[in-house]
Amino acid sequence: MDKSQVAAVLDEIGTLLELQGENSFRCNAYHNGSRAIQQYSGSLPDLVAAGQLSTIPGIGETLREKITTLVQTGKLPFYDDLKKKFPPGVLDMLRVPGMGPKKVKALYDTLHIDSLDKLKQACEAGQVAELKGFGAKTQQKILEGLAIASQSGQRVRIDQALAIAEQLMDGLKSCKGIQRIELCGSLRRRRETIKDIDILVSADDAGPIMDRFVQLPGVTNVTGHGETKSSVVVSLGIGREMVSMNADLRVVDEQQFPFALMYFTGSKEHNIRLRQRAIDRGLKLNEYELAGAKKSVPCKSEEDIYRALDMDYVPPELREDTGEIDAAEQHHLPALLEADDIQGVFHCHTTWSDGAASLEEMAEAARKLGLKYLGIGDHSQSLTVANGLTPARVKQQQHDIDALNAKLKGIHLFKGIECDILADGRLDYDDTVLASFDYVVASVHSYFNQPEPEMTQRIIRAISHPKVTMLGHATGRLLLRREGYKVDLEAVLKAAAKNGTLIEINAHPQRLDIDWVHAKRARELGVKLVINPDAHATGEIALYRFGVDVARRGWLEKKDVFNTQTLAQVTKALKR
Repeated sequence: MDKSQVAAVLDEIGTLLELQGENSFRCNAYHNGSRAIQQYSGSLPDLVAAGQLSTIPGIGETLREKITTLVQTGKLPFYDDLKKKFPPGVLDMLRVPGMGPKKVKALYDTLHIDSLDKLKQACEAGQVAELKGFGAKTQQKILEGLAIASQSGQRVRIDQALAIAEQLMDGLKSCKGIQRIELCGSLRRRRETIKDIDILVSADDAGPIMDRFVQLPGVTNVTGHGETKSSVVVSLGIGREMVSMNADLRVVDEQQFPFALMYFTGSKEHNIRLRQRAIDRGLKLNEYELAGAKKSVPCKSEEDIYRALDMDYVPPELREDTGEIDAAEQHHLPALLEADDIQGVFHCHTTWSDGAASLEEMAEAARKLGLKYLGIGDHSQSLTVANGLTPARVKQQQHDIDALNAKLKGIHLFKGIECDILADGRLDYDDTVLASFDYVVASVHSYFNQPEPEMTQRIIRAISHPKVTMLGHATGRLLLRREGYKVDLEAVLKAAAKNGTLIEINAHPQRLDIDWVHAKRARELGVKLVINPDAHATGEIALYRFGVDVARRGWLEKKDVFNTQTLAQVTKALKR
């Protein structure tokens, strides 16, 4: 097992011990051990092999033994035995937003609830509200969490799905006989959440590749093992979380590969339009070929297929049947934004508020990524839970940023703030303090339950303030965990256009807010967007690439995104 997988197992052990009623000291030992392993920057297998696990703080003898077993064998009997003590449905309950181990244990012990169905039935019958420590509000929140879980199904975030897919691809690439290998499906189209992983391979002999696939590390169940397609369930540690997904592998011959790649990439609606377009030209298009009445049309790539249908190549992110077919026919497709176009990012947190790294550590991490500027956007004073900055601490931080800018080479720090939008739309500082920043990100962090008209006017009032540069995470959603608050985004986007306020594409995979649909609408209204990672650690700065995916799906070009500009251009724009 690698570092992430070990960390995920340790964290789940801590949770299972909580469900079992163990004392908090023992449970936290596993949770803390998980965090320590995840934060270790070196190779965990190398550390185990050298017998130096004890050099990681917080890893005692018990954890050393278990980590060593996991790394060396990929299994841990203690963990397997713990899981057997609870029905699988109990663990499913932990994935419902708002349900922690204490609540799950109480429901399991008192009402014998061991599945999502039983949980829903008990809530609808009012039984949960009657339990000590719950009440009607908690019961309603559980029902709302169940609705979110039901809507999301077994979907996972794109960053988690991509990490699993890349591990599977790496495990296959050493297999002899593979000519081409690509990801397909919604992962290739870069949707925010993913249900299944689809991998396509071209090879003359599929057998050995199929055999390798079903035996890859992390495969927990083989649901199909055929001559041209195999299906598995994969469970891997991603970060500190164990994530399970279905994964399919298809093997075709080299001539079929471009057609299969297009077909299995989708979307279904895009494919239907392409097939009809082929029919209109007296051709037949499917996952195996493009053919006329007498012979096939040879195509070595997807570009060749589109060309044969009298179209420009359509990038996978645009294949949603939202106008890309007509645009490709008329040669009007946008020159989509590329990750390398991003010159810097804003809305990044440090240890001054709730971040994990210092100003200098964040600056150095950004410089190593090739960025030219980094905007520091720690929390404002009202968000005390996140150690928000008082006006006095604002001055201290700005002094430190000035000192760092005099010292740093190759990266410039902008003095910003993520300023809370108060319940009535006022900002968290007076105009004097706001004027001291190079830029201001205005964000909602409280009173999420306001009615839509009230929330909409609240946000519009904030982004109409002359000191506000950009609106942060416009809907407040957390993907697969929390619905966004109710807000009329059309009205907000029009207000941003009127006031020249930037709208953020929050690139953190937990948010991806605004989504691609509203990013496209913002572009139509002439609103400039800014892609920010909402980074709380050095490793999260690079998450801006997921925001680029959203931008590409929203048809955005380089000129549509504020932080594709040079340092000099951005400095001039912020002063203006």
